[in-house]
Amino acid sequence: MAILSIEYASDCLRRTVDVKAVVPWEMAGGGAKRRLLILLHGYGNRNTEWIRNSSIVSLASKYNLCVVMPSGENSFYLDGKETGRQYGTFVGSELPEFICGLFGMNCGREDTFIGGLSMGGFGAIHVSLRFPRRFGRLFAFSSALLQYGLGQVPPEGNSVANREYYELMFGDLKKVMDSRSNPEVLIREAMEKGEQLPEIYMACGTEDFLLEPNRRFAAFLREHGVKHEYHEGPGSHDFAFWNQYLERAVRWLAESGRDA
Repeated sequence: MAILSIEYASDCLRRTVDVKAVVPWEMAGGGAKRRLLILLHGYGNRNTEWIRNSSIVSLASKYNLCVVMPSGENSFYLDGKETGRQYGTFVGSELPEFICGLFGMNCGREDTFIGGLSMGGFGAIHVSLRFPRRFGRLFAFSSALLQYGLGQVPPEGNSVANREYYELMFGDLKKVMDSRSNPEVLIREAMEKGEQLPEIYMACGTEDFLLEPNRRFAAFLREHGVKHEYHEGPGSHDFAFWNQYLERAVRWLAESGRDA
């Protein structure tokens, strides 16, 4: 098992980026099927969050995954109009192409996954729906599906951030529900085009402050026939809950394409 720190010049972000990667020896040696998982951190954190707080290193070896962890700052992994703020395109297109070229991986849709927690859960959902031909499956824990409540953010903001931050990330807060920042809009667009949607695995704690938006999005997936699993269990917005579901989600990813 190798844990690598990779620096390269990102065109999307117009700067040098630092990416953490967990690479099983079997994969580095070229003797096994190579599969890629892009793993996203939450708001206020960075790309070491999963390594510090979870068993992702051992799971990468157990399920033979190359796990790549970028830093997305507090971007919600959305593209901004400003130069150097194309975080969604960075995660959904540039980074997997760079990693697959670096390690000589094929990176077909059935072998390319994305996952995340909180802000990173939103990012995993949104990015995979923007690039449905790239990702076959995703998992999202306690996803910060903020689009449902942004229209009610007061002028002074809230305990997390001021209103200007939300407007920078999501645009006109009164129009978010009808914009492409809303994953529901991306699903409708993909269905109209006949695109194959990625399969989704969601989990959220019953004491999590984001429980209701997760339930609402899961209900939307059911209503529109999107293939998914949704799980709830005792727990809050922390790794004590997320670690209960991490191996289940990674195992579910690894089952992709088994019957193909």
